[in-house]
Amino acid sequence: MHTRLSKILEIMAQKKRAAVTELAETLKVSEVTVRKDLSQLEAKGLLKREHGYALLTESDDIGNRLSIHYDIKRRIAQEAANSVSDGETVMIESGSTCALLAEALITQRKDITIITNSVFIATFVRDKPNARIILLGGDYQVDSQVMVGPLVRKCAEEFFVGKFFVGTDGFSDVGVMSSNLMRAEAVRSMAKSAKQIIVLTESEKFSQLGVVTLLPYQDIDAVYTDDKVPKEMKDKLEQKGIHVHAAAQDSCS
Repeated sequence: MHTRLSKILEIMAQKKRAAVTELAETLKVSEVTVRKDLSQLEAKGLLKREHGYALLTESDDIGNRLSIHYDIKRRIAQEAANSVSDGETVMIESGSTCALLAEALITQRKDITIITNSVFIATFVRDKPNARIILLGGDYQVDSQVMVGPLVRKCAEEFFVGKFFVGTDGFSDVGVMSSNLMRAEAVRSMAKSAKQIIVLTESEKFSQLGVVTLLPYQDIDAVYTDDKVPKEMKDKLEQKGIHVHAAAQDSCS
């Protein structure tokens, strides 16, 4: 996604609702150009359009979460994509940074197969040529657009992959955390089918907690985050044998 679309998402994350005329003036482009940009973002589920306005979706909606800190999440996703080779089959859990990883893999690698419990991810990359998605069945959670429940476990048991990528809502003394029990159970089921478990997270999550433990530290092989990761947390993770990859800021940013 090019710089102007990222800028629109930054503006929307702050304002929640903005007029097309206001966006055009801020970005120094025509209203016609802004409308085309908004159409692209709406097609990806990142915002909604009203007559003359753009607005973010509800706060719990994954499209809204993807629009927040979009550029940081994009850099983390790109760094994680560098760990995947052509021809790999990977498992990706639902989450905003995970969706950007799926997009990067589909567009930048050849013969990639993605196994996921995320309807959002399957939809997010549906217009990409050669997108190969295996969607795990289960009970559907509307806001997060994700499959959960015992059927996810039974479906996941049919596969084994080298890498499983997962997001997180926070960190504790014992592991990474989730704010949703059903999603956490789905993640733990999927994790059993992978050789390596890789966490994708913005650095601000290191100071946040969730409601339930997602995965203990001993199960995690690597963490991909941004270059604002606190040194003490980076050292703590690496002492536990977890390799921390910090995505650098774009040179043009």
